[in-house]
This record gives sequence, structure tokens and C-alpha cells, in this order.
Amino acid sequence: MSDEVSATIGGRAIRLTHPERVLDAESGLTKADLLAHYDRVAERMLPHLAGRPLTLVRCPRGVGEDCFYQRHLDLGELPPGLEAVDTGDQEPAVRVADARGLGALVQLGVLEVHVWGSRADALDRPDRLVFDLDPGAGAGWTSVVSAARTVRERLEELGLESWAKLTGGVGLHVVAPLERRQGWGTLKAFARVLAEQLAEEAPERFTASNRKAAREGKVFLDHLRNARSATTICPFSTRARAGVSVALPLRWDELARAHAYDVRAAARRLATLKGDPWEGFFEARQSITKAARRELGLE
Repeated sequence: MSDEVSATIGGRAIRLTHPERVLDAESGLTKADLLAHYDRVAERMLPHLAGRPLTLVRCPRGVGEDCFYQRHLDLGELPPGLEAVDTGDQEPAVRVADARGLGALVQLGVLEVHVWGSRADALDRPDRLVFDLDPGAGAGWTSVVSAARTVRERLEELGLESWAKLTGGVGLHVVAPLERRQGWGTLKAFARVLAEQLAEEAPERFTASNRKAAREGKVFLDHLRNARSATTICPFSTRARAGVSVALPLRWDELARAHAYDVRAAARRLATLKGDPWEGFFEARQSITKAARRELGLE
């Protein structure tokens, strides 16, 4: 097979080299397979990427072979579909402008796409509140699901609707979209206090501490994603781990029976999926109100 082939994604032509390269020994996933995945999910994934600076996990030789995180791409001229974003760092970050950008990430050996919680036109006005629910040793999936439901209920009491996402790892994200009214300081304090209060109310179930010793048998309510330049895995991104799992949006009624999806399983799910599990997410108009902050003792 030729080292370089003509390929398309989202109906746009891109350059792809070494399409036969195996990126994951466990699943046999190739570079061409990865491109096909992003072609399938592009329409659903691009709204979650729009305008957002990225942190990337690059694995040019595949899973387990010298993977590394990268915030700034030292490429000179960016390939079509990728654009520079000035985040205030010495070097610009990068964002995906269209489907060709996803193809460019595949070409660069990217296996994980992590997004900021704000967009390039207002980097200091976050538009997502995220709790990363991470089970400690001895805490199983049932504990994670229960934690997600508890966080959802608490957010509802505070006037915020939320959605659930499989991270492609061992946990779940609970995500509440926000209008861009407040800064990072407000969001960070809100998330921290909410997590701490839940941990105080049910210390046998939750911890708000990132110390490993504090997590045993509990679910870590990770609120640390709610800070400027912190990132979370983008919906539909693959993960750089054996089997190459996929981060996927879920309906709340799916949590109990949810399981890890690799690229092929994700394709089967999308082919049979009826409706959008995150219906209403982008249309939600909500914010952290003074009443909600007062409820948490922040006013």
C-alpha cells in the first residue's frame, strides 16, 4: 500500500499517510480506521469542538508507544481545518475549524482530543460546568452511576440541567451548559463548594480530595476541570488506551447498563441510535444564579 493516499472526511479532501499503520495492537485499529471513525462522528462532534482551544494526546506510533500531551503545535503552517488560538501563552493553541481539522489530527497521530470549557471569542467566560466522577479502588460502576445521579439532582435543585457522558475511561462526566455570564473564579468556587458539600453529606460515598488515599472505596467528585485552560475529553474522541475506547454522550436512563465502547462498538451504537442523547444541550439557557450561589454559601 502507498505511503500516502487521497482521503476524505466530511466530504472534504485531506492528505493521509501510512493508512495501514496499526495504532492499537489489541483491536487492530489502523490509521484509516481512525479516520473512518471521525468521518462517521464529525457532524455530531464538531459542535462540541467549535471555537475551543485543544489539548491533544499524540501517539504517532500508536497506543503505548511514546504518547505525549501537546497544547501547542509547532508545525509552522497549520494544515487545512486547524486554526491558531491566542490563549495568552507564548505559543498559540489550536482549534478545529471544520471536518478537515479532524482529518489533520488523525494525520498527526492524535488519539485524544480534549477541549477547553470556553471558546476563543470569550476565553474568560466559561460555558460548561463539568464534574468528572472517578471511582477509587473498590468503587464499582454502580457507585459511579449513583454519584452521577446525585450530582444531577443537586444541580437541578440549583437550577441547572445536566447531561451525562462516558469518558472512555472508568468514570463519567456530568456536564451542565452555561450562558457566558460569569468568569472562571465564579465557576471554580461553585464547583468546588458543591463537591465539598456532597462529600460532607455522604463521606462514605464521595470525596472531593484528589489524594489517592482518600479515594479508596469512594467516588472522587473531581471539580478541577472548571478552571481556565483545564480541559475535558471531547464527546466522540477516542482514548489512547488498549482497545481504543470512545467518549460518548448518554441518556440518563442508559447509565446503569452502559459499558465501554471501542471504535467498532461506537459505530454500531450510532448506526442504531434513535435521537440525540444530548437533545436540548446546545439550546439550554441557564446560568449560575445568585440564588444558587447563596444556597452554597457563596453570597
